[in-house]
Order: sequence, then structure tokens, then C-alpha cells
Amino acid sequence: MSISNLSVVHPEAQIGQDVTIGPFCFIDKNVTIGDGTWIGPNVTIFEGARIGHHCRIFPGAVISAIPQDLKFRGENTTAVIGNHTTIREYVTINRGTAAAGKTVVGNHCLLMAYVHVAHDCILGDRIILANNVNLAGHVEIQDFAILEGLVAVQQFLKIGAHSFIAGGSLVRKNVPPYVKAAREPLSYAGINSIGLRRRQFTQEQINMIQDVYRILYVRGYSLTKALQIIEQELPYSPERDEIVQFVRKVEDMGIMKGFRHLNGSKVNED
Repeated sequence: MSISNLSVVHPEAQIGQDVTIGPFCFIDKNVTIGDGTWIGPNVTIFEGARIGHHCRIFPGAVISAIPQDLKFRGENTTAVIGNHTTIREYVTINRGTAAAGKTVVGNHCLLMAYVHVAHDCILGDRIILANNVNLAGHVEIQDFAILEGLVAVQQFLKIGAHSFIAGGSLVRKNVPPYVKAAREPLSYAGINSIGLRRRQFTQEQINMIQDVYRILYVRGYSLTKALQIIEQELPYSPERDEIVQFVRKVEDMGIMKGFRHLNGSKVNED
């Protein structure tokens, strides 16, 4: 263990083995830091933080500050960071409120500089949030999603697994799994085939996902009709059912719309 004598570490903080804490850090009470985690200079970790092993936290980050929510009344909540996650400069992660009790960032995630993760957000594993991504409260992001720089996500929305959201986008509707999302307003721009191939999805799986989204977005059906056709006409696959279940769960709030043509050009379905 290496803790700079220029940092303040509360005696009740639980620090694992082989942890490095650089100068000018503040580590509060009721904090847990896992083995092998590296914490650079000028990092602030408030009470309620639960940080996994072998994380890297860069200068200026603030973890587990109280929520920016006027309903918060000092309840005992947490901010949970998974294993092998990297938190770059000036990232802010607020702890939860009574509504969910915790904010969660999963394993093997990368949060680039100036990302903000608000109270009660739940992030899965291997997620990438590029510079200046801002998440409002209660956002859920599923595994392997990638949000490019300057993306802003409205509260209570869900972003599906393996999705890709283009830089500068404003996310006002739920984003289903496996898709690329772009334009203003945010719209379907094909499936994330490049990401799927990198993650060893077979061509058969990719073709099935394309078939689902052609029905859901390209052919002009209502949402209810599209789901009915998908379940009746397409053979079972885990990916098909994941998409259908996602859409049904968020049906009240809606999913992002299709955008079949833009300036006369068709959506690329690759």
C-alpha cells in the first residue's frame, strides 16, 4: 500500500492491499477501496463509495458526492464502482437517493474526462462514455454500450446493450439494443454491426438483428404491429427476444424513432 502523507484518509475507510493514493486526495469515512486500485492526485471520494479492485481513478475525479436532487434528505446510499474500471480526469459520480439506494458503474468500464453520472444511474459492464457525456438521474445503460463525446441523456431512460450513440446527441427516448443512433432528433441509423463483429457475433446473429430492425424501423409499421410480426414471423433467437423484451418494458416512454431518409439518402442498414 502506498498512501501519500499529503492526502487525508479517514481512519474508518477500508483500503485494500496494494492500493496507491496520490497526494492531495480526500478519502471519507464509510468508503471501501479494493485491492490494486490506483488513485491519482487530487481525487475526492466521499462516504458511501464502494470501489472495486484494480480500478484507476485520475486527478480531479469526485466519487459519491451527494445527489444534485432537491428531494435528497441525507439518506444512507452508495456509489458502487466495479472492478478494472477506469475513471478519467474530473469525472463526477453521485451516490444514490432513496429511490434506488445506489448508483452503479460496472466492471471494465471507461469513463473519459468530464463525464457526469447522476444519482441512481445503473451502468453495466464494459461501457465506454467518451468525454463530456452527461447522464441525468435514473439512467440505465446496458453492457457494451458506447456513447461518444458530448452526449446528454435525459432522466429515467434506458440504453440497450451493444448500442452506439453518435457524438453530440441528445437522448430523449429509450435506445434499443444493438443499434447505432444519430441525428437530431436522435434516430435509428442502422445496427452496430462493426461493434458486434468485434465482439464475435456471428453473421447469422447479425442478420437476425438486422431482420428485427427492418420490421421495427424500416417498413413503417406501428410499434404494436411490428412487435407482433417479429414474434410471429421471425425464428426464435436470444437477440430477437432481448430486443422485443426491451421495447415492451419501455413502451410507455417510447423508443427513439426511425429516420428512413435524410436529405434523400436511405439509412445504412449495415
